[in-house]
Amino acid sequence: MMNDEIHGEVYLVGGGPGDPGLLTCRGRQLLEEADIIIYDRLIETSLLNHAGEECELIYAGKKPGAHSLTQEEINQLMVDKASAGKKVVRLKGGDPFLFGRGGEEAAYLEVRGIAFQVVPGITSALSVPAYAGIPATMRKKASSAAVITGHEDPDKEESSHSWRHLARGPDTLIFLMGVGNLPRIKKRLIKEGLEPETPAAIIERGTRPGQKTIYSRLKEVDSYVEDDKVSPPAVIVIGEVAGEGEKLSWFKRRPLRGLRILNTRPAHQARRLTRRLQKAGAVVREAPAISIVPPRDFSELDDSLADIDDYDWIVFTSQNGVASFFRRLQKLGIDIRQLAGVKLAAIGSRTADKLEEKKLTVDFTPEEFVAEEVLSGLRKRTNPDDKLLLPRTPRARSLLVEGLREDGLWVDEVTAYRTEAAELPEDVIEDIDDGSYDLVTFTSSSTVTCLCHQLESEGAEFASQGAAIGPITAETARDKGLEVAVTAEEYTCRGLYQAVLAEFGRGVSANA
Repeated sequence: MMNDEIHGEVYLVGGGPGDPGLLTCRGRQLLEEADIIIYDRLIETSLLNHAGEECELIYAGKKPGAHSLTQEEINQLMVDKASAGKKVVRLKGGDPFLFGRGGEEAAYLEVRGIAFQVVPGITSALSVPAYAGIPATMRKKASSAAVITGHEDPDKEESSHSWRHLARGPDTLIFLMGVGNLPRIKKRLIKEGLEPETPAAIIERGTRPGQKTIYSRLKEVDSYVEDDKVSPPAVIVIGEVAGEGEKLSWFKRRPLRGLRILNTRPAHQARRLTRRLQKAGAVVREAPAISIVPPRDFSELDDSLADIDDYDWIVFTSQNGVASFFRRLQKLGIDIRQLAGVKLAAIGSRTADKLEEKKLTVDFTPEEFVAEEVLSGLRKRTNPDDKLLLPRTPRARSLLVEGLREDGLWVDEVTAYRTEAAELPEDVIEDIDDGSYDLVTFTSSSTVTCLCHQLESEGAEFASQGAAIGPITAETARDKGLEVAVTAEEYTCRGLYQAVLAEFGRGVSANA
């Protein structure tokens, strides 16, 4: 397998059955470190949240009417990228060595001298039934289980399956990819001696949003397929344990189960909101609409920092402003103790938290995290000859600065950071356009503007609903013609989460 002249390597990584929380620790580590990720259509795309900012994402899936890579092309792509010294992750659903063509791909790499590793994944054969409350084995009910591909036609003359042994041997039969053949599977199992009254279940889109489970009996389980009540991908379970599902089902109790959300917040800030939503059962894809970058010219900021003790107030309007301000302060070697006589204002509890993490006291945080509230509060707290510094992005609203200057205060507004449009992955644009997301989060007006600009440039539509962090952001979205379903009352990511939970949750407190 090893070749000393080749420095790249391929990792055949099992991505699990769909729920992004079921990715293994090793799989996550490799996604974070990968130079290239080659992924399929049926992969839960929120797994790509773990990819590094410089990672190249290559979509190799199949979509009706759209171009896709053949298996031979995928094989050669892995060879080419690894030969160029790249760390390549081939991301596959479930486990790569269980009906996943992982063995064939490994053999292809082996013959060509490409180093590779296999990272097992949690297979849908066991996890999907578990999400429907069905154990593969259970004391006094089942002590053995078999996993079978349902692709094979049970009526063909020379089957690779021993149907007689399947009907009379394992206590639990688990069929993958068997929806199309289910009528024939049922008929053959009954013919070989399996009791028609045996409990059976079909789990459609298991572990994913929209999971649907049908509990039945072997004799009639195929009727749900014939009546178009179930469609692939689905796992079929036949055996006494299938009867336990209705009692043990737990997945359907999560309040945001079935909700697909696109989180457009900048990459370094997205994770907190994502984790809250995932904990409540939503499947979240992170695809930043904007990125935070340094100023093109630091001279204004540097001049203000050099005379920092001349200011009476510093007003921080975002976490990014705090981070950029203190990063530059440190770069210039300015002692933080020079802020001793300066009062600090923060828009937002998280902005205030960032200052308090530096052991600084915040003198003013408005109850509502908008410029109007800050202006009103500062008017009550400032003196006519006070000098204020606002380190922020040039995209920020002008209302605060204009209002303070109208009051006769000296205000220096300097660029501490900039926001730029981030390029959305191709599959995200497709999913927005075809309405695959139930909600798209907007945590600032700039995320709305940048996302709409990119959709327009790609000829795509916004076929979803927005979830806005506050009324200003919601107004920007509506001005762009977007539907806004949720507007947070508390203008923080926690407030946005609570608003989503209140609007779409199923009987669980927003404090969860």
